[in-house]
Amino acid sequence: MDKATEKAKEIKCIVWDLDHTMWDGILLESGEVMLKPHMRDILAELDSRGILHSIASRNDAEHAMDKLRELGIASYFLYPEINWGAKSTSIEKICGNLNIGMDTILFIDDQPFERDEVQSVHPEVACMDAATYETLLAHPRLNPRFITEDSTRRRAMYMEDMQRKQEEESFAGPQEAFLSSLGMRFVISEAREEDLKRAEELTVRTNQLNATGYTYSYEELDKIRQSPDYMLLVCELTDKYGSYGKIGLALLELKESYWHLKLLLMSCRVMSRGVGTVMLTYIMQQAKSEGKALRADFKQTDRNRMMYVTYRFANFVEVANDGQGNILFENDLNQIQPFPPYIEVKVTVAGRKG
Repeated sequence: MDKATEKAKEIKCIVWDLDHTMWDGILLESGEVMLKPHMRDILAELDSRGILHSIASRNDAEHAMDKLRELGIASYFLYPEINWGAKSTSIEKICGNLNIGMDTILFIDDQPFERDEVQSVHPEVACMDAATYETLLAHPRLNPRFITEDSTRRRAMYMEDMQRKQEEESFAGPQEAFLSSLGMRFVISEAREEDLKRAEELTVRTNQLNATGYTYSYEELDKIRQSPDYMLLVCELTDKYGSYGKIGLALLELKESYWHLKLLLMSCRVMSRGVGTVMLTYIMQQAKSEGKALRADFKQTDRNRMMYVTYRFANFVEVANDGQGNILFENDLNQIQPFPPYIEVKVTVAGRKG
């Protein structure tokens, strides 16, 4: 890869070319192409790590998809872009459909021109020469520290989301009626030890709906979980199509006169489901019932403006701002939004510790 990787983010999706990359040969010239050696095993292993796959290829879409189905690998690829347009445009569409950052994409192509074209338009995309594809499994950006249950189901969760999107597009009626039809259930619970690998993964992977951008290790989270001075909450969302997995995390420091929300994040996969405020509403309700004030940290990043808006809509006001993007919010808890009517909220929290 042509970028330094020591501090680079984990790759969330590999975008593959097809001719002379996924397989040997040019499909439209011969029709007889052979999958590259070990390619099937590489796709399967990366998929099991929670890394997604897609395609940006100059090809006839129907012919190429038929070949991928014939080879038994078509189901690995989400939102494939097989057309005659620029690959930078294809990658932009894939990125938008998956709702992930350009800096979490790896593009693999045998042609230097194609890699350069993508890099010139999207410099944050990592590019790799297809000749080195067999090194993928050892690459540090493709080796998450933990493989969680959510990792192994990631592609399935995206496929379930495609079904939701298709139904939403064909649904005749207001948005709230569609959301009601999903039968959503939002479960909030105190983090258990078995949740901590996913909790660490959430802090590493979540950028858009992360109030501070801070990451926490498994070990740090375990220490916090066991402390009477903190509360660590996780949430899970399910609907009639299946589970979105553990999609949110909140870290509260429990002070004598106030609660301090040190971290609040929500997976960007649920942005369109109208559930972004549920965890925050619950925390506000609990702080008020305990007679505590509520403060919250916010660290401005290049991608988390949505979280700033979330706090402001929830009636948080700035009480400190260092001009460097570090903001302290406070809420008098006089106005708390109710839970959305189309979501069943279940809470399995024992109560305040200590």
